[in-house]
Amino acid sequence: MKIRIRGNSVRYRLTRDEVEHLCREKSIEERINFSKLDLIYEVKVADTEQLDIHFSDNRITLKISDSLIENWETNNRVGFSHTLVTSNGKSIDVLLEKDFTCLEDRGEDESNNYPNPKSLAL
Repeated sequence: MKIRIRGNSVRYRLTRDEVEHLCREKSIEERINFSKLDLIYEVKVADTEQLDIHFSDNRITLKISDSLIENWETNNRVGFSHTLVTSNGKSIDVLLEKDFTCLEDRGEDESNNYPNPKSLAL
């Protein structure tokens, strides 16, 4: 699972196995150790109508409803997006999507990524 934070946007990208795991187990998490603390980022199925995101105790939690991800592992839906208004009146753009292979080799193992639709059209 990859996470990209830029400005007021958070983007999660999941490989095939991670999408299947999320659909089956209803949660998935990763962590990175910063010497004394871990930053944990996760996706969890929860009672919510839209994507929802929270940060607490060094944990970024993206919540999605079970009905939204139903059959996501087998359908062609790329992902989900939502803009949340925060308590201070600002907004956060949130995106959860399937991770596609890159069109150019970047030296990463992408064997578990989804085929890039642009490469299929070539």
